[in-house]
Amino acid sequence: MEQNACPCGRGDDDRLPSEYLIAFDDQWSVVHTHSSGVLGWLILQPRRHVIDLAELTDEEAASLGVWQVRLARALADVMGTPKAYVAEFGESPGSHLHFHVVGRPAGLAPERVGPGVFGFLAAGEREKITPAERESLAGRLRARLTAV
Repeated sequence: MEQNACPCGRGDDDRLPSEYLIAFDDQWSVVHTHSSGVLGWLILQPRRHVIDLAELTDEEAASLGVWQVRLARALADVMGTPKAYVAEFGESPGSHLHFHVVGRPAGLAPERVGPGVFGFLAAGEREKITPAERESLAGRLRARLTAV
């Protein structure tokens, strides 16, 4: 296992199914979540095991903002999303540090705007996104991110 990889298996991003893997570098990986009813709900996570934001190295911290902006721009370009939400809570015991980068669709119902978007993580919502839809979006996002 490479030095930067998480002891729990994180860092093997190139082995993920292509419907989930969006991009990765030495410090960060980006995947499309399997547990959301919104197409374009991305997870940005360190490639090494990190639990708290304060544990990031200066190098990881410096590239975090760059990744967040790149992903927001890619979602806007590829999906036409008028806004991207970024959130990090990390309250689940033992959870890894990760950021939700959500391309907010236009015309979202008022109760789903802002923090209400997390309602799309409820049981039954995730089945609304098909593997083919995730695969198509992942490919378009990968192409957009490598074109820059």
